[in-house]
Amino acid sequence: MSQADQPTPSPQAAPPLEAARALRRAMLGDAYVDANAAPAGTVAADFQDYITTVAWGAWARGGALSPRDRSLLVLAMTAALGRMEEFRLHASVRERTGVTDEELDELVFQIAGYCGAPAGLAARRALKDVRDARVVHDGREGPGA
Repeated sequence: MSQADQPTPSPQAAPPLEAARALRRAMLGDAYVDANAAPAGTVAADFQDYITTVAWGAWARGGALSPRDRSLLVLAMTAALGRMEEFRLHASVRERTGVTDEELDELVFQIAGYCGAPAGLAARRALKDVRDARVVHDGREGPGA
């Protein structure tokens, strides 16, 4: 088949890494992604691309789960695994994924019920930290938890 006979790729059909990168940026924000970019041409950059393809590629593939659903699942799994840095990151961008504060509060009960009190308490503390930082950043008043 000649090059002229080959189908033209659809603009919506971005390569998996590019689609994953775009979704990561949309969910986590430009500031976070830019601040955590690995230097191009390094093993760190290759590793970051791999993680982006695997983790964010699951989001970018579409399917029956909404960004909100995926976000709640990521939050539950990171809490269950004790990965509070990742939990805080995803909780801090909850508005971009459509998750509400009320849903996060309810999620903590699920985490405690299915993963144990230590996981639930750690998630609750992480949410308080995220909310306290939001209050300081936004200038809003009121308790963070």
